[in-house]
Amino acid sequence: MSNSTKLIHSIPVDPLTGAISVPIYQTSTFVQDAPGEHRGYDYARTNNPTRAALEKIAAELEQGHSGYAFGSGLAAIDAVVKLLQTGDEILAVDDIYGGAFRQFTHIYAKFGISVKYVDTTDASNVEHAISGKTKLVWLETPTNPTLKISDIAAIAKIAHQHGALLCIDNTFASPALQLPLNLGADIVIHSATKYLGGHSDLIAGLVITKTKELGDKIKFIQNACGAILAPHDSWLVIRGLETLYLRVREHCRNAAAVAAFLQTHPAVDQVYYPGLATHKNHDIAACQQTGFGGMVSFTLKQDTEAAAVTVVCGTQLFKLAESLGGVKSLLCHPATMTHKSIPVEQRRVAGVKDSLIRLSVGLEDAEDLVADIAQALGKL
Repeated sequence: MSNSTKLIHSIPVDPLTGAISVPIYQTSTFVQDAPGEHRGYDYARTNNPTRAALEKIAAELEQGHSGYAFGSGLAAIDAVVKLLQTGDEILAVDDIYGGAFRQFTHIYAKFGISVKYVDTTDASNVEHAISGKTKLVWLETPTNPTLKISDIAAIAKIAHQHGALLCIDNTFASPALQLPLNLGADIVIHSATKYLGGHSDLIAGLVITKTKELGDKIKFIQNACGAILAPHDSWLVIRGLETLYLRVREHCRNAAAVAAFLQTHPAVDQVYYPGLATHKNHDIAACQQTGFGGMVSFTLKQDTEAAAVTVVCGTQLFKLAESLGGVKSLLCHPATMTHKSIPVEQRRVAGVKDSLIRLSVGLEDAEDLVADIAQALGKL
């Protein structure tokens, strides 16, 4: 049975009524038969049937043991970092989402958790940088926003040899294209706001663990700290997941067409898309992913913020906005938007140039999207 069929039929029919859509249990508490005697639910922060359905689906989708739903992707990241303690170190990919950088640097540094940023596209860099203090290796692959690819299996081996956990932010690929737990990762996180929800109408995060032991720790943190996902938003993610594989296939096709066009345009300097043979780690992406995703980034030969702003403000179908992974195409200027919190020099070393533009290629007709980008580039 294919993974897409498994996903659709992992969404349960309501045993009470036969409803084919998971019910939304919009309740804060549950009546008990006697003190401490209940029907599996006592208080909605601890557990809720709608959220529980999503968490089970997410675990099955990533082929992990346990899944937990949070109020945002950053809340999911926060829960994972809370596995650490003072004196521990995170070894993180250098081209990292700005929100994760902000959390690591400005929140957890003051509690004595240090972070070391490394170009993880070469696994030997991880081998050289990891230390006895390293307890968590943090990867995005593909990365946000320059779509760098890291070898999950090779880095998992290094992390485990040094007693560290490996966490993969799988937001860009989604489980429709990549299953990090099967490649050796211990934890997968998602901003479910993006491809899993798929319709730009919710904020949500997921943590999926490979083992029950790690899952129990995340569950304790979820309940103790309370950053849970609400029932209605849980239902929205479930609703989005029903079409995940269908949507992602079309995202991939459209993104490939846009990337191919950008490679030929005289105003474009470099195109970042793992599906291109020119991508540094194209072969690794082809090995560990079943497709190359719907995200494309590119830089301009006029490597200035002004040139990038001209393009991002000149499109008609691509809407200028934060976020990604929805039905409608979006674009952004990472240096002044999603990655503004990262210091300029560190940002540039990681490849986030002033002219870098990130595209979330949606589900419109590919020819229309290419025409839109062409006319915007024509304004330069």
